[in-house]
Amino acid sequence: MYVVTGGAGFIGSVLVAKLAEAGYEPIVIADRFGKSDQWKNLAKHPVADVVPPENLLTYLQDNRQRLSAVFHLGASSSTTEKDVDFILANNFSLSRAIWDFCTDASVPLIYASSAATYGDGALGFVDDNDPAALQRLRPLNPYGWSKKLFDDFAVVESNAGRRPPFWGGLKFFNVYGPNEYHKAGQRSVAVQLYEQVFNAAHVKLFKSHNPDYSDGGQMRDFIWVDDCADVMVWMLQSESVAGVFNCGTGTARSFNDLAHAVFVAMGKEPTIDYIDTPDHIRAHYQYFTEADMTNLWNTGYNRPFTTLEDGVRAYIRDYLSTADPYR
Repeated sequence: MYVVTGGAGFIGSVLVAKLAEAGYEPIVIADRFGKSDQWKNLAKHPVADVVPPENLLTYLQDNRQRLSAVFHLGASSSTTEKDVDFILANNFSLSRAIWDFCTDASVPLIYASSAATYGDGALGFVDDNDPAALQRLRPLNPYGWSKKLFDDFAVVESNAGRRPPFWGGLKFFNVYGPNEYHKAGQRSVAVQLYEQVFNAAHVKLFKSHNPDYSDGGQMRDFIWVDDCADVMVWMLQSESVAGVFNCGTGTARSFNDLAHAVFVAMGKEPTIDYIDTPDHIRAHYQYFTEADMTNLWNTGYNRPFTTLEDGVRAYIRDYLSTADPYR
């Protein structure tokens, strides 16, 4: 049995698809649906059971002899959430409880961290697993801090020998792709630009307020969601990983590059308007992110990552421009 928390979410549902395609079943998800359309993220894939998150730990205990691995992707993922107690309960306390269970039951654990742990990037984007290096990171919001806290905990526990048989935390960078539609304002820039071109035939990007970058020249490490799922399936197959790893492409691309990829995929001439970055985010706006992928490469992962142009083309051709945009 393979349990995926947050299995109805963006990355979680694509992971469910990848696990099923690779023959890893039965798959159990822990998530909430409410009145949303998130059930559509899973409608094409085999799901053996659905567990409310509040019942997860009991479910794990009741099925501990059947468990092959836990993928813990469920979290409060909003970078604008202000209720810190809520964030800590979901992203830190529950994660610790899952770690303790997997350690005690000898069940592999792969979980979602975030590039938000790096804060403004002043210290770089190297996934150094030295506890002192992790302590130096300064996230900019409660979400990033909660992810950092669990990374700190996992590395310290692992170094002390209190760990699952193998484990990995993944610091996801700027992920885009199908099944993110429920995320509202937290959706990727890729889908937002597609909608702008579709509705108005032009896009808006932020001006640069940094002399080192041109307007639209701000850079991000954009990663296709299927590549993230591939890394997790590879970790499961490797049966030997232990640590926190970056999950980006290792190549930063500009927002101009992203916009041009969208226009090309839609067969449109590029028309870009540059607008001022809002004052309330300008002071902490990041102009550059790029994952150092050395750590993951050194573990043996050698699959190439999807280029921005190929990923955007696939997203628009195979999903956004079809009657059924779900993975």
